[in-house]
Amino acid sequence: MTSQRIITTPPGPQARAVLERDAKVLSKSYARDYPFVMDHGKGAEVWDVDGNRYIYFSAGIAVTSTGHSHPEVVKAIQAQAEKFIHISSDYYHELMVRVAERIDEIAPMKEDVTVFLANSGTESVEAAIKLARYATGRQRFIGFLGAFHGRSMGSLSFTASKFTQQERFFPTMPGVWHVPFPDPYRPVFPTPQNGDQGDAVVDYIENVLFPEALPPDEVAAVLVEPIQGEGGYIVPPPHFFARLRKMCDDHGILLIADEVQSGVGRTGKWWAIQHWGVEPDIVCIAKGIASGVPMGAMAARRSVGERWKAGAHGNTYGGNPIACVSALKTLELIENGMMQNAAAQGAYILDALAEMQARHPSMGQVRGKGLMIGVEFVKDQKTKEHNKPLRDAVVHRCFEHGLLTLGCGRSTIRFMPALMIGRELVDEGLEIFESALTEAEKG
Repeated sequence: MTSQRIITTPPGPQARAVLERDAKVLSKSYARDYPFVMDHGKGAEVWDVDGNRYIYFSAGIAVTSTGHSHPEVVKAIQAQAEKFIHISSDYYHELMVRVAERIDEIAPMKEDVTVFLANSGTESVEAAIKLARYATGRQRFIGFLGAFHGRSMGSLSFTASKFTQQERFFPTMPGVWHVPFPDPYRPVFPTPQNGDQGDAVVDYIENVLFPEALPPDEVAAVLVEPIQGEGGYIVPPPHFFARLRKMCDDHGILLIADEVQSGVGRTGKWWAIQHWGVEPDIVCIAKGIASGVPMGAMAARRSVGERWKAGAHGNTYGGNPIACVSALKTLELIENGMMQNAAAQGAYILDALAEMQARHPSMGQVRGKGLMIGVEFVKDQKTKEHNKPLRDAVVHRCFEHGLLTLGCGRSTIRFMPALMIGRELVDEGLEIFESALTEAEKG
């Protein structure tokens, strides 16, 4: 029997008081979709300051992979805090080594890797960009429309999911060429015979971009999300990564997989790119690796990573001991059942949403792998015209009824709960979602 969800219409009085204080002192650059003010959380549930209970289908943007305040993670953090909280990377400590060894064990490359520890996804991407330039001696890159790789100036040059993220920040880092990401639901190019949209995109790069505008021997790397995150939770077609890997090999280009949102067990495998049997040269890691403690990592094939010399890159907080112990415990928990749960619960949610889709034609496409699932809303099934107003209305009605979700892309809602979520909460969340959708469709 589930407990009552909403006891005070949100935002309640205590939440409103916090919102008023927030408006006076915090940066206006923060984008908030609805006025949820958190008090505490447990697992895949959270409570606001007025006592309202919510199912958390967004997990801090795929960050709280083991759920809120998992007791084993909390215990590991508390024990380490009593020893030492910080030492810079000018010195050594074993926890950094253990995290790097663990990443080496699970990295999506057969070759051993070298690891650079950071504090966020954008820092992991910045490290990958710098290493690619340093290791290849080349200056240009290929990215994808719809991509999100971060907001610092290097990673921002690849980000192309929303114009507001780049507006008034030009010039960003030069030398980045964007091409369409292969979206089977919304193909940009004609699909070749016996091929798919992935073939079409790589054909465009090889047959149009390279000979006419971008010499391949000047390209250091291709930076790509195995499943696009902010761009709409878009899953590429089967041929894409095999063709992309071959293209990179043919021209000496490095392949960088940004697994910041899709990695660390979220899709039912350690890394989303493993669903296509392809190995990258560099992988960017963050979000779910440390259960909410800020951490990022960049792992590169040893043959690439060892080309850096001492002082070529560095940071102050990377390898923080609190983050390291949280990451080690998080990876242990994910390996010992949570990754398998993500695969099972994700398959169940996809099936349930497919059934729901038959009752709601506004659900244009349901897609995803594991607990990285997107529902795209359309005005018409045939024209596939985006229905952002409906998507936004569903997000807000879910909040009003006790379910926290987030949008992405132009008209998609994403489901990315903690990897430990159980069937009872999944069912309750899906019930709220369909009820909110029904209300929103009626206007």
